[in-house]
Amino acid sequence: MSDLQFSHLDPAGNARMVDVTPKEATHRRAVARCKVFMKPETTAAIANREVKKGDVIAVARVAGIQAAKRTSDMIPLCHPLLIGAVHINFEIADDFIAIEAQVNTVDRTGVEMEALHACSVAALTIYDMCKSADRAMVIGELTLWEKSGGRQGLYRREDQQGQSI
Repeated sequence: MSDLQFSHLDPAGNARMVDVTPKEATHRRAVARCKVFMKPETTAAIANREVKKGDVIAVARVAGIQAAKRTSDMIPLCHPLLIGAVHINFEIADDFIAIEAQVNTVDRTGVEMEALHACSVAALTIYDMCKSADRAMVIGELTLWEKSGGRQGLYRREDQQGQSI
């Protein structure tokens, strides 16, 4: 038996929504990142705003913001949160687009899922807008990079040498 306990399971092993009402509202922030790997011709078309469906980065940014605000509608045990800010940033490289989502709130529970959801929906939006030109795109490396606030405090992802990234 493992000592690992899951907060979303009751003592009988049934799914439950965690009771956060006793907690104090604090400032919480989360950062998630992912990449959409694609042909260099596709990244060039996006960078030059030559995709026929429109400005891929602008649409993906709005999609990510919407996703952060609607996370609890998609993830069954997530608490609905009042999102204070969402920032979606993109870096266009030769054969991928890196996406970073930062989400802030003042609430009783963290925004890790909101950041991850925002990042993934922004990536899916890029795929949707470019799939007619590049069906071989791959979405990957979706990861929580940082979170702050709450009882557990600061978390920063570490590289393989144990250094904070």
